[in-house]
Amino acid sequence: MPDSLTIAKTCARSADDIQAEDIVVLDLRGLSSIADYFVICTATSVPHLKAVNRDIRAKTEEVIGEKPRSGEGDPASLWMVLDYVDVVVHIFHSGMRDVYSLEDLWSDAPRVPLDFLTPPPAKK
Repeated sequence: MPDSLTIAKTCARSADDIQAEDIVVLDLRGLSSIADYFVICTATSVPHLKAVNRDIRAKTEEVIGEKPRSGEGDPASLWMVLDYVDVVVHIFHSGMRDVYSLEDLWSDAPRVPLDFLTPPPAKK
């Protein structure tokens, strides 16, 4: 059984593989009993939101054998959540992420370094 950090990083890598944006992993250990880690990412459209959700589920199961215990939200809500018990993945449509501002709410949570992320495209 993989540890919660491995689950979080696998979910983040899966999100990166499908080109989710602004991927952040927050370390909530010692700050909350909700979960050890939050993975937060942004999808650029409703079809992309569905694809990010699908691929995180599929690739996390394929790579480390973990399935989410539950999932909430639907594409119309513009926010989907996957619950891996100690890891909660939040997939936001770009317009909704700022509304809920989880990074601000959990601003005291350290960010986990993710050296495998695709760098954003250079600005022209």
